[in-house]
Amino acid sequence: MKYFTGVFKFFAISMEIIHISAECYPVAKAGGLGDVVGALPKYQNKSGHVAKVVMPMYRTKFLYENQWQVDHKGTTSLGSWMFDYTIIKEKTNKLGFDLYLVDINGLLDRDRIYGYHDDTERFMAFQIAVLHWINQWDHKPDVLHCHDHHTSMIPFMVKYCYAFNRLGNVPTVLTIHNAQYQGWMGWDKSHYIPAWDTWKGGLLDWKNTINPLAAGIKTAWKVTTVSSSYLEEMKWSANGLESLISQEQFKSMGILNGIDTEVWNPETDRYLREQYDPEIVRRGKDINKKFLCKEFHLDESNPLVVFIGRLVGEKAADILPDAILSSLYSMQGNVNFLVLGNGEPEIENQLVQLKNTFAGNYNAFIGYDETLSHLMYAGADFLLMPSRVEPCGLNQMYAMKYGTVPMVRSTGGLKDTVVDVGDNGWGIRFEQPTAGDVTYSVGRAVQVYQEKEKMESMQQHMMNIDHSWQHSVDQYINLYQDLKH
Repeated sequence: MKYFTGVFKFFAISMEIIHISAECYPVAKAGGLGDVVGALPKYQNKSGHVAKVVMPMYRTKFLYENQWQVDHKGTTSLGSWMFDYTIIKEKTNKLGFDLYLVDINGLLDRDRIYGYHDDTERFMAFQIAVLHWINQWDHKPDVLHCHDHHTSMIPFMVKYCYAFNRLGNVPTVLTIHNAQYQGWMGWDKSHYIPAWDTWKGGLLDWKNTINPLAAGIKTAWKVTTVSSSYLEEMKWSANGLESLISQEQFKSMGILNGIDTEVWNPETDRYLREQYDPEIVRRGKDINKKFLCKEFHLDESNPLVVFIGRLVGEKAADILPDAILSSLYSMQGNVNFLVLGNGEPEIENQLVQLKNTFAGNYNAFIGYDETLSHLMYAGADFLLMPSRVEPCGLNQMYAMKYGTVPMVRSTGGLKDTVVDVGDNGWGIRFEQPTAGDVTYSVGRAVQVYQEKEKMESMQQHMMNIDHSWQHSVDQYINLYQDLKH
């Protein structure tokens, strides 16, 4: 960032920030990473900077429904394999930032983001193509902002791959959205990396394998995580990187994510049956709840607890069947549950089987539906998040914006954003991801639900909390600014 100073004025010239990511909402999203990359650049642009997003070109609905122009064509290599790539740009800037997709025929142009046997090759080729392209610009960007392990080889490559030496003085920032996934690959694949200074092999290695996330942590100029609590938690729980996180804490900081209030706002949300603001929260939520309960055959007089998310162990979704069963027996059917998500087949099957046992008090939609998710935030009374790992969490912030009380485990960003009602707060927190802790919390929720005035006061308070991106954007810009000096 450059400055002009005078006697009375101080102006900052805008920075060009390149976000490189495997996901970006609404183009392609598997989780919170997509939400962040779809929002942060937009709000950085609104703050007067030039933020752009570069991601793989998957075969998604967004790809086919929008207009594109070819920005660049090039040829580079992954080891001994020479490949062509094409950079296409979305024409209308409809997302609030320049969006570039990298097409590598047969490698990136697939239906899914992850889950292929050659994901290592796919994301290595993607990163190499991105740097090969940027390296040919007639200028240098101010910052390369990399997200998670899919792009975390970039800080190493701009420093130590001879072909990219020109970019060596461009600051790199690595944001860790989830340290559980690290992109491990064997040393037999080291030839994928463009010719590099082999004296620096120790920067790639972690426990006798190439660990892209570890390499990024070691070589990025700055490392951020998506909440302060998650940064601390990674020092004792980071899937094997605990000591590295501690060693690199001097250049690391936690910046809590925001939410995109243009997408998540009950006053303007086009997915809702009834839009509402804090003043009419009760009426608005009642109308949306009534619609939900009718659609899923639930008793609308009961408090409604929902779960929205991936059905995986990280989210503690495996405890949901027992927790729901225990809660319904404990509350004698005076509570409803609705689940939206997909993931591990065994968990999906167990949740489907519960439908027959608890008709009228429980239902589930296996899959993902954007409209339904918005309706559930609006129509629910409580959102359950028993996560084992939750680096930041956006769902609890969406819930609060919609006046839905978060019922969360005290971990990561959930701990940073939710204050328990017992501490004069607006949420319900519990310590362990167990059916017992969830059942006890559901009992507390039912008690809160019965105190109508207290419940409405909590809802109005939550809806007025500012979880927008502006504070986060300011922190990121300050971080970039420090790197330029």
